[in-house]
Amino acid sequence: MTTQGRIGPASRILLALAAVAISFAAADTYVVVLALPDMMTSVGIPTEELQRAAPIVSGFLLGYVGVLPLIGRISDLRGRVPVLLGSLVVFAVGSLVTAVAYNLETVVAGRLIQGIGGGGLIPPTLALVADLWPPNRRGLPLGIVGAVQELGSVLGPLYGAVVLAVGDWRTIFWLNCAIGLVLVAAILPLRPSSPPRPLSPPRPLSLSKGSDVSTGSTGVSTGSTGASSTGGGFDWAGVVLATLALAGIALVMGAPDRLVQDVELGRAYLPVTGESRWLTPLALVTFALLALFVLRLATARRPLIAWRAWPTLARETDLWGAALLTLGLGAVIVTFASAEPESGAVSPDAPWLVPLAVLAFAGFALRQRRAQRPLVPRGALTARPAWGAIVVSFFVGASLIAALVDIPFFARLTVHRDSQLDAALVLVRFLVALPVGALLGGWLLRRVPAHVLTAVAMVMSALAFWHMSTWDATALDHPVETLSLVLAGLGFGLAIAPVNAVLLAHTADAVHGVASALLIVARMVGMLLGISALTTIGLRAFYNASAKIPPIVELCDGKSTLCQAYKDAAREAAITQLHAVFVGAAICALVAAVLAAVLLRPAARDTSRPAA
Repeated sequence: MTTQGRIGPASRILLALAAVAISFAAADTYVVVLALPDMMTSVGIPTEELQRAAPIVSGFLLGYVGVLPLIGRISDLRGRVPVLLGSLVVFAVGSLVTAVAYNLETVVAGRLIQGIGGGGLIPPTLALVADLWPPNRRGLPLGIVGAVQELGSVLGPLYGAVVLAVGDWRTIFWLNCAIGLVLVAAILPLRPSSPPRPLSPPRPLSLSKGSDVSTGSTGVSTGSTGASSTGGGFDWAGVVLATLALAGIALVMGAPDRLVQDVELGRAYLPVTGESRWLTPLALVTFALLALFVLRLATARRPLIAWRAWPTLARETDLWGAALLTLGLGAVIVTFASAEPESGAVSPDAPWLVPLAVLAFAGFALRQRRAQRPLVPRGALTARPAWGAIVVSFFVGASLIAALVDIPFFARLTVHRDSQLDAALVLVRFLVALPVGALLGGWLLRRVPAHVLTAVAMVMSALAFWHMSTWDATALDHPVETLSLVLAGLGFGLAIAPVNAVLLAHTADAVHGVASALLIVARMVGMLLGISALTTIGLRAFYNASAKIPPIVELCDGKSTLCQAYKDAAREAAITQLHAVFVGAAICALVAAVLAAVLLRPAARDTSRPAA
């Protein structure tokens, strides 16, 4: 599904808009870093009970990763642009729910919906690059997508800080909602106007070389939008009803003081019975609007949501397999994302979550073998470079997480003991290099084979980590250490485009969405398992080093109170812990380099240039 001629301006605009959407979704992963204390206070959680707020973070991550394979598969069956639009709408709705949340449950629900929408943007965007650009021209577009995704990790905290300087934490999510809707409006004119292609029975997958099933000169792949637009007018009545219903939900949940305390308008917030806000006249009107919207969907010839295609789509997608995979990924995320990196590797609920994940993954594997139309079509990943890219992505994630978590930890432990912000800013030197490396990697793909570029990139990161394992308590005071942080960031950035390019070049057009989703899932699971394994290794090194510290009385000249000498010894034990983590990250990066050199190498009979 690639175009061989000139890429039209509409295609470039579409990719740019999708990249902007990904950047904001990625930023939202980090935006709560500064806003979390205020969010906790708003929902009645004391700031010292940080662990109770873990679902605010893990809820977003669960939505971001858990349903990615299903969304990727839907983008293969229904088109890239429809899934992009649907994901943006879901992201905007999740932002709205979060902005008006009134307790922990509603905040987590909003973040979960946000995560589903934000994660759903990535697979169709990567697949869109493959649809629009031929293999030898995909490097730079993939580099751009990777760069903006990583740029979100830099902009997220900064974006949050700027908004918090002029507003509160809810303003962040109101802006997210507005930006999401603006992007929907911008992408809508670029959607295909042709009717949705029929979903055909499964057929053997093969790598296409130069097939062109695009629409017009833009190369935009066909498919119906989530809003039905085939051959007729837009469902403006559905839009009005949906907007009014969402506005009602926002007013019920947010309950603005100006309205609640108004003598006349405040009556809309007085419960008809009981004390629930969902039994007020305003809530009942909102329920009526929702009912009218559902009625409109059921009776309109071309409803806003093309739900009549869902039964056919369900028959083409193994929903039971998708549910099992989502359950397994959810259990993994909660097991590892809810742990305390400084003190434990897994959640206290791991004894039942881990067996649940194992059973779910086993059930998914069984469904893959027996389902008539499995979630991941049979033969989709048979090429060695295709499944090799997923394996490499896993180890890249396992190494990357050490930088994201433990570089700020090291800075806080040593040179910035009194400022969490200054410690976090040390990581910015690493994060800034990531998008630069992603762009550079995309450009280099036209000149360097993907397996070579990826291997060299991961060796760079491994060397940087190995050097970090020699840092002492004053290392970060020296400007030269910026080079090691930049080297590590460049290495991880350089590897983004070639790994994506190899996967897309060695999978059929019909599975680019689900294949891209699996690549992202592998990286995220690698990050979660990586931080668990590396934390376990680091804690073991810490306990061994702590056991060698002499008693307080011996170090403190017979005194039983803590002295500077004992504090310095304890700090050195903690540094030993982080050294062990950095060594483990270096090993993971080296494993990724070796696997890339071996698995991403094109087969001898493959005369195409999948790397570019």
